[in-house]
Amino acid sequence: MDPLMRQVFTEIGGYDLCVTEFVRVVNQCLPEKVYRRLCPELAQGGATLAGTPVRVQLLGQSPQWMAENAAFASELGSPGIDLNFGCPAKSVNRSNGGAVMLKTPEQLHQVVKAVRAAVPDHLPVTAKVRLGWDSCDNAMEIADAAASGGADELAIHARTKADGYRAERINWARIKPIAQALSIPVIANGEIWNRQDALNCLEQSGCQDIMLGRGALAVPNLANVVRGESDRFDWYQVVELMANYAQREIDGEKWIYFPNRIKQWLRYIIIQYPEAEPFFRQLRVLRDVDEIIATLHKEGERAQRALA
Repeated sequence: MDPLMRQVFTEIGGYDLCVTEFVRVVNQCLPEKVYRRLCPELAQGGATLAGTPVRVQLLGQSPQWMAENAAFASELGSPGIDLNFGCPAKSVNRSNGGAVMLKTPEQLHQVVKAVRAAVPDHLPVTAKVRLGWDSCDNAMEIADAAASGGADELAIHARTKADGYRAERINWARIKPIAQALSIPVIANGEIWNRQDALNCLEQSGCQDIMLGRGALAVPNLANVVRGESDRFDWYQVVELMANYAQREIDGEKWIYFPNRIKQWLRYIIIQYPEAEPFFRQLRVLRDVDEIIATLHKEGERAQRALA
Protein backbone atom coordinates (compact mmCIF):
# COMPACT_ATOMS: atom_id res chain seq x y z
CA MET A 1 0.00 0.00 0.00
CA ASP A 2 1.08 3.58 -0.57
CA PRO A 3 1.63 6.01 2.34
CA LEU A 4 -1.93 7.35 2.46
CA MET A 5 -3.49 3.90 2.47
CA ARG A 6 -1.03 2.79 5.15
CA GLN A 7 -2.11 5.70 7.27
CA VAL A 8 -5.83 5.06 6.77
CA PHE A 9 -5.53 1.36 7.56
CA THR A 10 -3.21 1.66 10.56
CA GLU A 11 -5.57 4.22 12.08
CA ILE A 12 -8.23 1.49 12.02
CA GLY A 13 -5.76 -0.68 13.91
CA GLY A 14 -4.73 -4.29 14.22
CA TYR A 15 -1.53 -4.18 12.17
CA ASP A 16 1.87 -4.89 13.73
CA LEU A 17 3.92 -3.93 10.67
CA CYS A 18 3.66 -2.48 7.17
CA VAL A 19 6.04 -2.67 4.23
CA THR A 20 6.30 -0.12 1.44
CA GLU A 21 5.60 -0.68 -2.21
CA PHE A 22 8.78 -2.18 -3.62
CA VAL A 23 11.72 0.03 -4.54
CA ARG A 24 13.15 -1.37 -7.80
CA VAL A 25 16.93 -1.70 -7.59
CA VAL A 26 18.93 -2.33 -10.77
CA ASN A 27 22.47 -0.96 -10.98
CA GLN A 28 22.78 2.06 -8.71
CA CYS A 29 22.22 3.37 -5.24
CA LEU A 30 18.98 5.30 -5.61
CA PRO A 31 18.73 8.93 -4.48
CA GLU A 32 17.23 9.93 -1.17
CA LYS A 33 14.18 11.49 -2.83
CA VAL A 34 13.05 8.07 -4.09
CA TYR A 35 12.94 6.67 -0.57
CA ARG A 36 11.28 9.71 0.94
CA ARG A 37 8.61 9.68 -1.77
CA LEU A 38 7.74 6.01 -1.33
CA CYS A 39 8.26 6.03 2.43
CA PRO A 40 7.54 9.49 3.88
CA GLU A 41 7.27 7.75 7.25
CA LEU A 42 11.08 7.96 7.32
CA ALA A 43 10.60 11.55 8.47
CA GLN A 44 8.57 10.42 11.49
CA GLY A 45 10.71 7.67 12.96
CA GLY A 46 9.91 5.02 10.35
CA ALA A 47 6.28 4.63 11.43
CA THR A 48 2.83 5.80 10.42
CA LEU A 49 1.21 8.53 12.49
CA ALA A 50 -0.70 5.73 14.22
CA GLY A 51 2.64 4.30 15.37
CA THR A 52 2.86 1.24 13.11
CA PRO A 53 6.42 0.54 11.88
CA VAL A 54 7.00 0.69 8.11
CA ARG A 55 9.90 -1.20 6.53
CA VAL A 56 11.30 -0.21 3.15
CA GLN A 57 10.90 -3.05 0.66
CA LEU A 58 13.52 -3.63 -2.03
CA LEU A 59 13.24 -5.67 -5.22
CA GLY A 60 16.27 -6.58 -7.29
CA GLN A 61 18.76 -9.23 -8.26
CA SER A 62 22.22 -7.71 -7.68
CA PRO A 63 23.72 -8.53 -4.25
CA GLN A 64 25.97 -5.45 -4.42
CA TRP A 65 23.31 -2.90 -5.34
CA MET A 66 20.66 -4.42 -3.10
CA ALA A 67 23.11 -4.22 -0.21
CA GLU A 68 24.06 -0.60 -0.92
CA ASN A 69 20.43 0.46 -1.17
CA ALA A 70 19.52 -1.48 1.97
CA ALA A 71 22.30 0.24 3.90
CA PHE A 72 21.16 3.63 2.63
CA ALA A 73 17.50 3.01 3.49
CA SER A 74 18.59 1.96 6.98
CA GLU A 75 20.59 5.17 7.37
CA LEU A 76 17.51 7.16 6.38
CA GLY A 77 15.57 5.55 9.23
CA SER A 78 13.83 2.43 7.93
CA PRO A 79 13.23 0.12 10.93
CA GLY A 80 14.37 -2.91 8.93
CA ILE A 81 14.54 -4.00 5.29
CA ASP A 82 12.12 -6.27 3.46
CA LEU A 83 13.13 -8.13 0.29
CA ASN A 84 10.57 -8.97 -2.39
CA PHE A 85 11.15 -12.30 -4.13
CA GLY A 86 7.48 -12.94 -4.78
CA CYS A 87 6.19 -10.34 -7.24
CA PRO A 88 4.66 -12.21 -10.22
CA ALA A 89 4.36 -9.18 -12.54
CA LYS A 90 5.69 -10.02 -16.01
CA SER A 91 7.32 -6.60 -16.40
CA VAL A 92 9.31 -7.19 -13.21
CA ASN A 93 10.16 -10.82 -13.94
CA ARG A 94 11.39 -9.99 -17.45
CA SER A 95 14.10 -7.83 -15.88
CA ASN A 96 15.15 -10.59 -13.46
CA GLY A 97 13.34 -9.22 -10.43
CA GLY A 98 10.67 -10.51 -8.07
CA ALA A 99 9.47 -14.12 -8.39
CA VAL A 100 11.94 -14.97 -11.16
CA MET A 101 14.56 -15.18 -8.39
CA LEU A 102 12.80 -18.34 -7.18
CA LYS A 103 14.39 -20.11 -10.14
CA THR A 104 17.87 -19.45 -8.73
CA PRO A 105 17.89 -20.04 -4.96
CA GLU A 106 21.65 -19.55 -4.81
CA GLN A 107 21.36 -16.02 -6.22
CA LEU A 108 18.49 -15.32 -3.83
CA HIS A 109 20.74 -16.51 -1.01
CA GLN A 110 23.55 -14.19 -2.11
CA VAL A 111 21.21 -11.18 -2.18
CA VAL A 112 19.90 -11.88 1.33
CA LYS A 113 23.43 -12.50 2.62
CA ALA A 114 24.75 -9.24 1.15
CA VAL A 115 21.84 -7.23 2.52
CA ARG A 116 22.14 -8.80 5.96
CA ALA A 117 25.82 -7.90 6.04
CA ALA A 118 25.09 -4.31 5.02
CA VAL A 119 22.25 -3.60 7.44
CA PRO A 120 23.00 -2.89 11.12
CA ASP A 121 22.63 -5.98 13.28
CA HIS A 122 19.83 -4.52 15.39
CA LEU A 123 17.59 -4.02 12.36
CA PRO A 124 15.67 -6.99 10.92
CA VAL A 125 16.06 -8.16 7.34
CA THR A 126 12.96 -10.00 6.14
CA ALA A 127 12.01 -11.63 2.88
CA LYS A 128 8.87 -12.65 1.02
CA VAL A 129 8.78 -15.60 -1.38
CA ARG A 130 6.30 -17.85 -3.14
CA LEU A 131 6.33 -21.65 -3.05
CA GLY A 132 8.18 -21.76 -6.36
CA TRP A 133 8.12 -20.65 -9.98
CA ASP A 134 5.93 -23.28 -11.64
CA SER A 135 5.90 -26.01 -8.98
CA CYS A 136 6.44 -26.46 -5.23
CA ASP A 137 9.27 -28.93 -5.73
CA ASN A 138 12.02 -26.60 -4.53
CA ALA A 139 9.98 -24.68 -1.93
CA MET A 140 12.21 -25.89 0.90
CA GLU A 141 15.36 -24.99 -1.02
CA ILE A 142 14.05 -21.48 -1.64
CA ALA A 143 13.11 -20.98 2.00
CA ASP A 144 16.44 -22.34 3.21
CA ALA A 145 18.29 -20.04 0.81
CA ALA A 146 16.66 -17.02 2.44
CA ALA A 147 17.08 -18.30 6.00
CA SER A 148 20.71 -19.37 5.58
CA GLY A 149 21.43 -16.02 3.97
CA GLY A 150 20.49 -14.34 7.24
CA ALA A 151 16.81 -13.43 6.90
CA ASP A 152 15.27 -12.83 10.32
CA GLU A 153 11.73 -13.66 9.15
CA LEU A 154 10.26 -15.22 6.03
CA ALA A 155 6.80 -14.52 4.61
CA ILE A 156 5.55 -17.21 2.24
CA HIS A 157 2.77 -16.63 -0.25
CA ALA A 158 1.17 -20.06 -0.54
CA ARG A 159 1.12 -20.28 -4.34
CA THR A 160 3.68 -20.53 -7.11
CA LYS A 161 4.31 -17.76 -9.58
CA ALA A 162 2.47 -19.80 -12.22
CA ASP A 163 -0.56 -19.99 -9.91
CA GLY A 164 -0.86 -16.21 -9.95
CA TYR A 165 -3.75 -15.28 -7.65
CA ARG A 166 -6.11 -18.16 -8.48
CA ALA A 167 -8.05 -18.93 -5.31
CA GLU A 168 -8.24 -22.67 -5.95
CA ARG A 169 -4.45 -22.90 -6.07
CA ILE A 170 -3.84 -21.70 -2.51
CA ASN A 171 -1.78 -24.27 -0.57
CA TRP A 172 -1.32 -23.18 3.03
CA ALA A 173 -0.45 -26.74 4.08
CA ARG A 174 2.66 -26.65 1.90
CA ILE A 175 4.09 -24.01 4.24
CA LYS A 176 3.94 -26.27 7.30
CA PRO A 177 7.04 -28.42 6.72
CA ILE A 178 8.99 -25.27 5.94
CA ALA A 179 7.86 -23.56 9.15
CA GLN A 180 8.78 -26.69 11.11
CA ALA A 181 12.21 -26.95 9.50
CA LEU A 182 13.37 -23.35 9.81
CA SER A 183 14.59 -21.74 13.00
CA ILE A 184 13.26 -18.30 12.01
CA PRO A 185 9.61 -17.16 12.15
CA VAL A 186 7.60 -18.02 9.03
CA ILE A 187 4.61 -15.85 8.15
CA ALA A 188 1.77 -17.24 6.01
CA ASN A 189 0.18 -15.17 3.25
CA GLY A 190 -2.44 -15.55 0.57
CA GLU A 191 -6.25 -15.76 0.15
CA ILE A 192 -7.20 -14.53 3.63
CA TRP A 193 -10.50 -12.66 3.39
CA ASN A 194 -12.12 -13.26 6.81
CA ARG A 195 -11.47 -14.66 10.30
CA GLN A 196 -12.21 -18.26 9.30
CA ASP A 197 -9.72 -18.03 6.44
CA ALA A 198 -7.12 -16.79 8.91
CA LEU A 199 -7.82 -19.61 11.37
CA ASN A 200 -7.67 -22.20 8.57
CA CYS A 201 -4.44 -20.70 7.29
CA LEU A 202 -2.78 -20.76 10.72
CA GLU A 203 -3.87 -24.34 11.35
CA GLN A 204 -2.80 -25.68 7.96
CA SER A 205 0.46 -23.72 7.73
CA GLY A 206 1.59 -24.22 11.31
CA CYS A 207 2.45 -20.53 11.48
CA GLN A 208 1.70 -18.11 14.31
CA ASP A 209 1.48 -15.00 12.13
CA ILE A 210 -0.12 -13.97 8.87
CA MET A 211 0.42 -11.27 6.29
CA LEU A 212 -2.60 -9.53 4.75
CA GLY A 213 -2.71 -7.98 1.28
CA ARG A 214 -5.71 -7.90 -1.05
CA GLY A 215 -8.03 -9.06 1.71
CA ALA A 216 -7.34 -5.90 3.68
CA LEU A 217 -8.24 -3.75 0.70
CA ALA A 218 -11.53 -5.65 0.38
CA VAL A 219 -12.36 -5.54 4.12
CA PRO A 220 -10.70 -2.42 5.57
CA ASN A 221 -10.79 -3.59 9.20
CA LEU A 222 -9.72 -7.15 8.36
CA ALA A 223 -6.81 -7.12 10.82
CA ASN A 224 -9.18 -6.61 13.75
CA VAL A 225 -11.64 -9.11 12.27
CA VAL A 226 -9.08 -11.91 12.09
CA ARG A 227 -7.96 -11.10 15.63
CA GLY A 228 -11.56 -11.67 16.74
CA GLU A 229 -11.80 -8.14 18.09
CA SER A 230 -14.61 -6.84 15.85
CA ASP A 231 -17.07 -7.71 13.14
CA ARG A 232 -16.23 -6.51 9.67
CA PHE A 233 -17.33 -2.99 8.78
CA ASP A 234 -20.83 -2.68 7.38
CA TRP A 235 -21.28 -1.00 4.01
CA TYR A 236 -22.01 2.40 5.56
CA GLN A 237 -18.72 2.34 7.47
CA VAL A 238 -16.84 1.40 4.31
CA VAL A 239 -18.38 4.32 2.41
CA GLU A 240 -17.53 6.68 5.26
CA LEU A 241 -13.95 5.43 5.18
CA MET A 242 -13.76 5.97 1.42
CA ALA A 243 -15.06 9.51 1.88
CA ASN A 244 -12.43 10.15 4.56
CA TYR A 245 -9.74 8.75 2.27
CA ALA A 246 -11.03 10.84 -0.63
CA GLN A 247 -10.72 14.08 1.29
CA ARG A 248 -7.13 13.30 2.25
CA GLU A 249 -6.28 12.29 -1.30
CA ILE A 250 -7.59 15.46 -2.91
CA ASP A 251 -5.92 17.58 -0.24
CA GLY A 252 -2.59 15.93 -1.05
CA GLU A 253 -0.06 16.24 -3.82
CA LYS A 254 -1.46 13.34 -5.89
CA TRP A 255 -5.06 14.53 -6.13
CA ILE A 256 -4.94 14.32 -9.93
CA TYR A 257 -4.83 10.51 -9.65
CA PHE A 258 -7.74 10.31 -7.23
CA PRO A 259 -10.49 9.24 -9.71
CA ASN A 260 -8.51 6.21 -10.83
CA ARG A 261 -7.36 5.30 -7.34
CA ILE A 262 -10.80 5.29 -5.71
CA LYS A 263 -12.11 3.10 -8.54
CA GLN A 264 -9.15 0.75 -8.15
CA TRP A 265 -9.88 0.38 -4.45
CA LEU A 266 -13.56 -0.25 -5.16
CA ARG A 267 -12.66 -3.21 -7.40
CA TYR A 268 -11.30 -4.94 -4.30
CA ILE A 269 -14.21 -3.92 -2.08
CA ILE A 270 -16.65 -5.45 -4.59
CA ILE A 271 -15.15 -8.86 -3.81
CA GLN A 272 -16.60 -8.77 -0.28
CA TYR A 273 -19.42 -6.20 -0.44
CA PRO A 274 -22.20 -6.79 -3.02
CA GLU A 275 -23.46 -3.25 -2.35
CA ALA A 276 -20.29 -1.95 -3.95
CA GLU A 277 -21.17 -3.29 -7.41
CA PRO A 278 -24.01 -0.85 -8.28
CA PHE A 279 -22.07 1.97 -6.62
CA PHE A 280 -19.04 1.20 -8.77
CA ARG A 281 -21.21 1.33 -11.90
CA GLN A 282 -22.16 4.89 -10.94
CA LEU A 283 -18.63 5.92 -10.16
CA ARG A 284 -16.70 4.37 -13.04
CA VAL A 285 -18.08 6.80 -15.65
CA LEU A 286 -17.16 9.86 -13.57
CA ARG A 287 -13.93 11.80 -14.13
CA ASP A 288 -14.56 15.00 -12.19
CA VAL A 289 -13.30 14.95 -8.61
CA ASP A 290 -16.20 17.01 -7.27
CA GLU A 291 -18.72 14.69 -8.90
CA ILE A 292 -17.05 11.67 -7.36
CA ILE A 293 -17.02 13.26 -3.90
CA ALA A 294 -20.69 14.21 -4.23
CA THR A 295 -21.56 10.67 -5.30
CA LEU A 296 -19.65 9.26 -2.32
CA HIS A 297 -21.60 11.47 0.10
CA LYS A 298 -24.89 10.56 -1.57
CA GLU A 299 -24.11 6.84 -1.24
CA GLY A 300 -23.15 7.39 2.38
CA GLU A 301 -26.53 8.97 3.10
CA ARG A 302 -28.31 6.11 1.30
CA ALA A 303 -26.30 3.50 3.21
CA GLN A 304 -27.03 5.22 6.52
CA ARG A 305 -30.78 5.20 5.82
CA ALA A 306 -30.59 1.52 4.91
CA LEU A 307 -28.71 0.80 8.11
CA ALA A 308 -31.31 2.59 10.21
